[in-house]
Amino acid sequence: MAREGGPPAGGGAGERPVRADARRNRARILDAAEAVFAEQGASASTEAVAAHAGVAIGTVFRHFPTKPELLQAVVMHLLDRLITEVDAMVGNQDAVTALFEFCARVMAVSARNRAVFARLAETGVQVRVGDALARLRPGIDLLLERAQKAGTVRDDLRPAELIALLAAVCQAALTDAWSESFRRRALSLLFDGLRPTAKR
Repeated sequence: MAREGGPPAGGGAGERPVRADARRNRARILDAAEAVFAEQGASASTEAVAAHAGVAIGTVFRHFPTKPELLQAVVMHLLDRLITEVDAMVGNQDAVTALFEFCARVMAVSARNRAVFARLAETGVQVRVGDALARLRPGIDLLLERAQKAGTVRDDLRPAELIALLAAVCQAALTDAWSESFRRRALSLLFDGLRPTAKR
């Protein structure tokens, strides 16, 4: 999925302020779209998104001329946030259990935005959890290495294996609309498999 381009630039002497304002509006729209779609589903109107963001409907259309473009941008916005969260986890040297927290976060994000992913699939755009995790690979590698050194994760687990397992579980949760209790149970079983054999 291609990343959305930057906000449209203005012209003349006021070009810089226009760009800054456009960036702020774009971020507000994406935050609002995520909240509205999570609450009402991906069939929620663009007008509802505009109202939640506190901008005119024309402002939404200037950034995202079509509903599929808005949905795609929401997915990219979510991925950007995950990248930021992984970076923060990596930066916290004391968070030896951060890998488990990250896995739980990916599951929660997938479940919360199932309606958005399903609507995108109707337009021919498939959202695959594995593709998103591949973009997070550098951070995942570091979280896994730290967890293994701390003894909280088995030392024979490879990054590619972790990504494949997490992607499979989250994709199934998306496809089959698992309940919250089922998702928690699946993660618990996954985590049991990740921990050192001696502690199982």
